[in-house]
Amino acid sequence: WNPNRLEQRMGRIHRYGQQREVHIYNLVARRTREGKVLYNLLEKLNKIREALGSDKVFDVIGEILLNKNLSQLLVEAAVNARDMDEILKEIDIKVDEEYINRIKESLGEALATRHIDLTRIRELAQKAKEERLIPEYTENYFKKAFEKAGGKIRERKDGFLSVESIPLDIRRVAEEEEFKRSFGQLQSKYPKITFDKEKAFRTPDAEFVSFGHPLFEAVMRWVEKHLRDSLLKGAVFFDPDGRLDGYMLFYEGEVRDGTGSIVGKRLFAFYDDGRKVVEVSPAILWDLAEGFTTEKEAVNMEELRKRVEDVVIKGLERYKEELLKERLRQVEIKERYGVKSLEYLIYQLDGEILDLYGKKDKGEDVDKMINRKREKKHEYERGLEELKERLEREKALSLSPPNFLGVIRIKPMRERIGVEGDPEVEAVGMKVAMEYEIREGRRPEDVSSQNLGFDIRSVDRDGRVRYIEVKARAGVGEVALTQNEWFKAQRLKDDYYLYVVFNAVSSPRLIIIQNPAERLKPQEKVEVVRYIVDEREILKYVGGKDEP
Repeated sequence: WNPNRLEQRMGRIHRYGQQREVHIYNLVARRTREGKVLYNLLEKLNKIREALGSDKVFDVIGEILLNKNLSQLLVEAAVNARDMDEILKEIDIKVDEEYINRIKESLGEALATRHIDLTRIRELAQKAKEERLIPEYTENYFKKAFEKAGGKIRERKDGFLSVESIPLDIRRVAEEEEFKRSFGQLQSKYPKITFDKEKAFRTPDAEFVSFGHPLFEAVMRWVEKHLRDSLLKGAVFFDPDGRLDGYMLFYEGEVRDGTGSIVGKRLFAFYDDGRKVVEVSPAILWDLAEGFTTEKEAVNMEELRKRVEDVVIKGLERYKEELLKERLRQVEIKERYGVKSLEYLIYQLDGEILDLYGKKDKGEDVDKMINRKREKKHEYERGLEELKERLEREKALSLSPPNFLGVIRIKPMRERIGVEGDPEVEAVGMKVAMEYEIREGRRPEDVSSQNLGFDIRSVDRDGRVRYIEVKARAGVGEVALTQNEWFKAQRLKDDYYLYVVFNAVSSPRLIIIQNPAERLKPQEKVEVVRYIVDEREILKYVGGKDEP
């Protein structure tokens, strides 16, 4: 009975995307030796549960039994390695007031540790929700790359896609043994695929294609192999707002610990306008228009990379510090509970060995038991030293050399969309929106520089998050949303808000529109990837429930 193995088995059924309630039954053969141990154990746990008045006893069995090795006990019972009475005696715990107090202390520590982890998981889940690469982008990338490789994709009438055959070059990539081990077998065709996870789960015969799927991974590897040189030579993009005129260089940053394990990887982007170099969000790409131009521009790549070098190193160092902060938190928990547990076991064995020597002095034959206990103690001592050494290595983080991925040239678009914002007007709009959120009792955070598809992350007292995109106009007029903003609005639905500030300079008027992707009907300006919302659409929401 190995809890880790049981968890793995459960995970295969209660997997990501499972739509039904899952019930797990573990069968115990009560008349077997190991079954007898389990039965007695469960009986004892029930008594402890009644004494504690909590079902949480089953969440922390290891702590409840004060570090008794359940797996080892069951193995010893099954192979008849120890006398059954001796094994049962080991789990025959006297459930008195003193024991319950000790259990409460262990239970409190265990649950506190898990609460910390769950809190962190919730934070990471929230961050993933905000930064997740949305299906429209993965689908767009796949289509362009697949067709570049010579493949054809058919749009089905039901809204799904069909891949009838796989180009030879992509099939060759997928034939490599390492690829098969990592991602599985590439099929000869995929008659019904989608890049939208929710859509796939609603349609049993549709296949969800994204990172980790053999088709998607094979296409990505083909791109890396055949288009790597083109990426290094660079590409041209246009800024529809006309503000950017320079180069953006992309690097992969990697941090490892003293064990050689990768602690984290991140894509970095650095913008050089010829005057200064700054770190920027790679997501700026979503707001740019592809540059279809035959003009060629010579650039000294060595000089350009040298110019950004110092800023690159500083950016990676900041990333390492972020990871170190989290790693120290993890190590502190391991030290507090892992080291503490081993030290307790060693202390316990010392007492048991002393008791056995006392029995030996009285003439009892306990040499084998003494040797077994001493071997176990040495095993724990070695484990303790190894754990301490490993934790020290885990705290020692180092940067791998930054890996240059590619460069793009960004030019201001000659033909503007006509509704680009004025920085001063936008600043007023942000001020109005932030002050409104504070008055409403929420905690707003300005994240406009991160290109997340929204400008403000605002959290209420219950932890609910508003993702707010702010648009400000000097008077009253149409506003433009970028493709990233519009797609993010489509994904976040009711959690996404458009705050429009009209007459920002003279007499600011805030209009709030929840779920704008559902409620507004913009005009899509394809050539510059913008969604234009007419002022008449916005003014429909004057006097809405959220309006100040």
